[in-house]
Amino acid sequence: MGDADLLWGTCCDLLRDQVTDGVWKSTFQGIHPVAIDRERLVLAVPSGVVADRLHGAYRSLVADAVLEAHGEPLDLVVEVHASPEAPPAAPTDPAEGEAVRRASSPGPTVSAPGPPDGDGPAPPGSVDALHTFEDFVIGQSNRFSFAASQAVAETPGRAYNPLFIYGDAGLGKTHLLQSIRAYVAENYPGKVVRYVSTESFLNDFIECIRLKTMADFKRRYRELDVLLVDDIQFIEGAERFQEEFFHTFNELHARRSQIVLTSDRSPDAIATLEHRLRSRFKMGLITDIQPPDVETRMAILHKKAERAPIQVPDDVLAFIATNITDNIRELEGALTRVSAYANLYQRDLGVSLAEKVLSDILGDRQSRTVSPATVLEKVSERYGFTVEEIKGKSRRRPLVTARQVAMYVTRELTDLSYPAIARDFGNRDHTTVMHAFSKIEALMLERKEIFQQVQAIVQEIRRDQA
Repeated sequence: MGDADLLWGTCCDLLRDQVTDGVWKSTFQGIHPVAIDRERLVLAVPSGVVADRLHGAYRSLVADAVLEAHGEPLDLVVEVHASPEAPPAAPTDPAEGEAVRRASSPGPTVSAPGPPDGDGPAPPGSVDALHTFEDFVIGQSNRFSFAASQAVAETPGRAYNPLFIYGDAGLGKTHLLQSIRAYVAENYPGKVVRYVSTESFLNDFIECIRLKTMADFKRRYRELDVLLVDDIQFIEGAERFQEEFFHTFNELHARRSQIVLTSDRSPDAIATLEHRLRSRFKMGLITDIQPPDVETRMAILHKKAERAPIQVPDDVLAFIATNITDNIRELEGALTRVSAYANLYQRDLGVSLAEKVLSDILGDRQSRTVSPATVLEKVSERYGFTVEEIKGKSRRRPLVTARQVAMYVTRELTDLSYPAIARDFGNRDHTTVMHAFSKIEALMLERKEIFQQVQAIVQEIRRDQA
C-alpha cells in the first residue's frame, strides 16, 4: 500500500463520520487515490458529477480531512477516470490533455452529463439535491425571479445578462443560483460553470495576489460560460477587487457568457459600489424576491413535510404558516422542530403540541439581535469546548458535532447568509456551513440527544434575549 492509499484511507475514516450514508455511497465510496507528492494529492473519481461535488459542496470538508491526516495542506487534484482503479495513461493528444486539465483543475466547475455508471444526483438532504428548479416552491413573491432564472438556465447568455436577484436573507436566492447551475450541468454538458460566493471569490483573489498567480485567477474566472456569484453586496469596500471584477465582468459579457448575481439589496443600495459596476449590474434584468404570502408558505411546508419522518396534519402546517410569516428559513426550521419532537417522543402531532414546541418563537418576534458570538458561547458551555476550538480545524468527532450544531443554530436564529456565518467560524468556505445545517437538521429527526441539545441551546438564547 502506497503513501497515497494510506493518507486517503485516514481521510476516509474522518470523512465517514461527517456525512450521511447516502452521501458517502454516492460521492466518496468510488474515489481512489492516484498519487501524492509534497504539494498535492491526486484522486480519481468515476464521473464529472463527483468531481463537481468535490470542487463544490465538499471541498472544504475534504481539505480539512487532508490537513488533519497529513499534518499540512495539500492541493487537491481531481481526475475523472471511467475506471478509477486503473487510471488511463497520460493523453498524447493535446485536446484530450486540455480536457483532463480542465476536469482536474481546482478552478471552474465543468458541467457533466448524467454518468452512465449509475452515479445519480446527491441524495435527499445533501446540499445539491435541495437546490433544483423542481424543488423550488413558486408563489407571487418569487414567480418573476423564478421565471427569469429558468430563462437564463435554458438559454445562457441570451435571455437576460446579467440577471441580478435581490431580497432579504432566507428567501431563496441561493436556491435559484444552484438551480441554474444544476440545470446547465444537466442540459449543457459542454459548458463551463462556476458558482461562487463573493466571500470565496474575494479570498481567492487575495490568495492569488499573495502567491503572484493572477494569470491563473483570470483564467479561472474569465474562461467561463456561466458565472454565478452569491451575495455580491460583500464587494463593497473592496476597491481593488471591484477593479478586477469590473474587468472580469466585461470579459465575460463580451464573450456572451451568462452572469447571475444575488444580493440582499438592489445595486443602487450598495453604498460603496463603483458607479461603473453599478451601471453594469443594472444593464440586464433586476428582480427582487419578497417574503412569501400565506399560500406560498403553506406550499413550502407541504413540500418539506414530504420528507418528514411522520405525517404532518394540515392544521399544524396552517398553524406554522400563519405564525411565521417573513422568513422561509425560520418557517422550515419550525417544521423540523415540531416533526422531530413528535417523532422522537412518539407524540400525536397536533396544533397544541406545535404551540408548545414553538412557544419560544411565537411570542414577541421582534427583529433578531442574536450574534454568532452568542451562539458560540452557549455551545461552548454545553459541549465543554472553548470557542477557539469550535472555530478551529480539529476534526475530532465530538468537536465536529459541536461545531456543526453551532453553525445550525446560528443559521436558525440569525439572518446571516452562509458566507457570513462561514466567516465567523474561522473563515471557512460557505459550503461547510451548508453541509453542517443539512447534517444537523437530518440528525435532529433521528437522534433524541441531538434534538435535545439544539432545543436547549435555542431556548437558552431566546430566554436571554427576552
